[in-house]
Amino acid sequence: MSSNLHPMLNVAIKAARAAGALINRAALDVEAVRVSQKQINDFVTEVDQAAEQAIIETLLAAYPGHGILAEESGSQHGAKHSEHIWVIDPLDGTTNFIHGFPVYCVSIALMVRGKVEHAVVYDPARNDLFTATKGRGAYLNERRIRVSKRTQLKDCLISTGFPFRPGDDFKTYLQMMAELMPRTAGLRRPGAAALDLAYVAAGFADGFFEPGLSIWDVAAGALLVTEAGGLVGNFTGEADFLEQKECLAGTPRIYGQLVHLLGKYSKFANAGDKAAVRQAAQDAPAAQAPGASGTTPAEDDAASAPEDADERKESGEAAA
Repeated sequence: MSSNLHPMLNVAIKAARAAGALINRAALDVEAVRVSQKQINDFVTEVDQAAEQAIIETLLAAYPGHGILAEESGSQHGAKHSEHIWVIDPLDGTTNFIHGFPVYCVSIALMVRGKVEHAVVYDPARNDLFTATKGRGAYLNERRIRVSKRTQLKDCLISTGFPFRPGDDFKTYLQMMAELMPRTAGLRRPGAAALDLAYVAAGFADGFFEPGLSIWDVAAGALLVTEAGGLVGNFTGEADFLEQKECLAGTPRIYGQLVHLLGKYSKFANAGDKAAVRQAAQDAPAAQAPGASGTTPAEDDAASAPEDADERKESGEAAA
């Protein structure tokens, strides 16, 4: 730990590394990890829980009067009415982790009177440590980082998170993708929002957007972005977004272009924009996916097999 860092940030780094050590050990035999399902496509493992416990114990040992808001245990630990609240995601990217896909991280932020003051995002697979203290800049492995200098969306790499929960608005998300994909150099879905935001801060990606995120997904990453010279808010560009389940981030110029394109899809958009989005969805031709008729893809293939055989027969007779 660095003597130049704020003491609270140093404790957060210690906690993140302790959690990362647990995650790395478990990653050596990920198939042995016990997995349970909170809801469809939303998983929790014994590693999430052990990492969270290690983080909470480290933080409260140093600051017993602080509060805790953690993904798995909520606010059951720590002081209940403290002005200092640690916001914790012990393993962001759990689905990646249980598949052995090495894109996941530990995310820890300290909020003081409702504002994020310190942030750590730790990628244990790469041993990459992203840190920030409000007003002191953002760092990757003690090297100062800045958002990218790209100013045109056509040159930019934008990261996102696909909808995966029951009840997620897939149609609207597909409209958002249709707005962005032809206008960018590429759209990426790594699978860990805190790391996506850290990558925007480091200039590895130029922007990020995702609906449906919780405060522990975005608190630390948001401070990294702003301390690296970027902007972060909801889809309409409002900065008070942490608990609104909408997150958009980017370089200053790219952020403005993303707000222009995606603002109408926000739940906070004006009535006219919402009506236009609904009308566009109704006017769009419905794509028939395999199995959309109520059959399975295998049944669709089987149903088409006789036609395919007839076509091959006719083709063979014509050739003869």
